[in-house]
Amino acid sequence: MRAITIPTPGDPEALVLAEVPDPQPAAGEVRLRVAAAGVNRADVMQRKGFYPPPPRASAYPGLEVSGTIDSLGEGVKGWQVGDEVCALLSGGGYAELVTVPAGQVLPVPPGVSLQHAAALPEVASTVWSNVFLTANLQPEETILVHGGSSGIGTMAIQLARAVGARVAVTAGSAEKLEVCRDLGAEILVDYKEEDFVERLKAATDGHGADVILDNMGAKYLSRNVDTLAVNGRLVVIGLQGGVQGELNLSTLLTKRAAVIATSLRARPAAEKATIVAAVREHVWPLIEAGEVRPVIQATYPLADAPRAHRDLEASQHIGKLLLLP
Repeated sequence: MRAITIPTPGDPEALVLAEVPDPQPAAGEVRLRVAAAGVNRADVMQRKGFYPPPPRASAYPGLEVSGTIDSLGEGVKGWQVGDEVCALLSGGGYAELVTVPAGQVLPVPPGVSLQHAAALPEVASTVWSNVFLTANLQPEETILVHGGSSGIGTMAIQLARAVGARVAVTAGSAEKLEVCRDLGAEILVDYKEEDFVERLKAATDGHGADVILDNMGAKYLSRNVDTLAVNGRLVVIGLQGGVQGELNLSTLLTKRAAVIATSLRARPAAEKATIVAAVREHVWPLIEAGEVRPVIQATYPLADAPRAHRDLEASQHIGKLLLLP
């Protein structure tokens, strides 16, 4: 098969299309013939050499795909050869074939094309596990989503609105903020022009955000804590703004607030299966009902993975980018 390899970490040209051996499904796994693969920030970090795959995971990038099951490992139940599915991966999605534990596989939701379904597993699992399972967002609470026009951001807006929460977002242009508004965000902050701390406090009569989903890390740490409401929960899922920051523990104590940092890729398969099952139970019905949808900016041939990475790093996109083998 063909796959995107990373012989030497570096810039986007480090992504090299090559002929590699076909993967074979182990016990409890299925093999998919890939229709599309999602492009994520984690793939960029892996390409640069900062985010190696977990033990026993594929060395190729790619954390979510859609495709057709073409082979079953020993003991797999509930799936058949020919099923059209999407899946959450630990790696290997930038390829024509990929193997994945059966517990991380989801059916393609009705009303979503096979290719577009590749935009769902990583963002839906990330948002559901962090915003709802970890931060326990409740109806009528306020959530602040940084990077509201990103793949994760567009999914977070829709799911938060679907459960009756009030959504605030940051984004870097009027166009991106308008997309967020169309998806259900009510408080729109252009981070290049405005202070999100002041805007959130003004828009909530001083209450602040009950939940913050943050992809920036150190750069926003102290300001995020300032923005939190009493009993607020800050969930850090990205480090685009650095890894070391100062935290005023007095503010945290006064607010009885929590700072939580999580990642999805390295979790044990059993934990991922639990998250995927929750996504199927809670998110898939919303997609089937048309209340939630994947937001996709562009698709690229697999050989154009370097261009997809350049576009992702330029941060001009809205929603997801997909590779098509």
